[in-house]
Amino acid sequence: MKKYFQFEELGTNYRREFIGGLTTFLAMAYILVVNPLTLTLADVPDLPDAMRMDTGAVFVATALSAALGSIIMGLWAKYPIALAPGMGLNAFFAYTIVLGNGAPWQHGLAAVFVSGISFLLLTMSGLREKIINAIPSELKYAVSAGIGLFITFIGLKNAELIVSDPATFVALGDLTKPETLLAIFGLLVTVIMMTRGINGAVFFGMIITVIVGMIFQLIQTPDQVVGAVPSLEPTFGALFSAFSDVSFYTTTMLATILTFMFVDFFDTAGTLVGVANQAGLMKDNKLPRAGKALAADSAATIVGSVLGTSTVTSYVESSSGVAAGARTGFAALVTAGFFLLSMFFFPVLSVITSPVTAPALIIVGVLMVASLGKIDWARFEIAVPAFLTIIIMPLSYSIATGIAAGFIFYPITMIIKGRSKEIHPIMYLLFIIFVLYFVFLT
Repeated sequence: MKKYFQFEELGTNYRREFIGGLTTFLAMAYILVVNPLTLTLADVPDLPDAMRMDTGAVFVATALSAALGSIIMGLWAKYPIALAPGMGLNAFFAYTIVLGNGAPWQHGLAAVFVSGISFLLLTMSGLREKIINAIPSELKYAVSAGIGLFITFIGLKNAELIVSDPATFVALGDLTKPETLLAIFGLLVTVIMMTRGINGAVFFGMIITVIVGMIFQLIQTPDQVVGAVPSLEPTFGALFSAFSDVSFYTTTMLATILTFMFVDFFDTAGTLVGVANQAGLMKDNKLPRAGKALAADSAATIVGSVLGTSTVTSYVESSSGVAAGARTGFAALVTAGFFLLSMFFFPVLSVITSPVTAPALIIVGVLMVASLGKIDWARFEIAVPAFLTIIIMPLSYSIATGIAAGFIFYPITMIIKGRSKEIHPIMYLLFIIFVLYFVFLT
């Protein structure tokens, strides 16, 4: 196992990989709770039962698809990156397709299935890998830094250190709120351990925060440890009924499939590049085994749609596992194992609250913005697209939108500067695609 995952070459061991994999799981375990609530439109009252997916079935589908995607990523692509149904795409599924367009949720799953099949074909053709490798190194560093700011913003928001404000959009939150104070405590503990160079500081910071939260009754102690695994029957294979329904074949559904493909493509690409940069796994500005890594989300999306969940994608929270020491695919296997176990230990997941995960996300952002130093800011033609990529990710709350903005300006500034010969032809294609994205899909 050590030889297969190249432990010695990457300077890691079983302990670091296990802690890294567990840290990643804890950082993204919220999806096991949030995804079922989102897809079932739990916050929408008086909704007909036919429009709601079964909560238990979606929970199991979420865990199984996350485990499968992480296993493929870890065992085949050998990256310490975990996968699960993506936030944002699940909201698009529920609130736009089902609630907004009035389409049956079975049609939404069918759209996810078709997008997954299309992605797998693109991956097998090598096109996705070529696109990632064609991205200039400066923009890859910008993507990594942008994700760092994005994930820090998520952490600050989840801790309610930063809150919405009608006058200024965002503002400092109430620092006397108990949950916010718990997150600040967790951040201080993690910073102290990180500064002291303690391995697994992010993970241990989360554990200490959980314990303190329970002591002060800010985190509810679970009443039971083991629960029954819900049935998959209500959603398993339900998507196939859509293909015999004439109403599925519309331009609206085609736009839906394209949206799934666009957002997932660049969210996954951005996460892979960002986390690989953080872990020091990029070689000569290329992502080794990129095709295998990209195949993981395609396969998991296909299976996940059959099981009963929305698009599965690579999770930026994997960077918390890298920060805890993970460097190989073994960490992703550990994360997958915990997703499988979670189906039996659902009551325990209630302790993984926002104040617990927020400090980890903030610290990860600190580590990821280190790539800012690798960007040549003295060259304005590089500085503009890099900066727009970085700043628009957190402000638009979208990795894909940040990438789109930066990649549109890159060929413009390079051409004006007289460096058009340095632009890869694929970057011109991406320019056109992103312009069309802003004009039509948004």
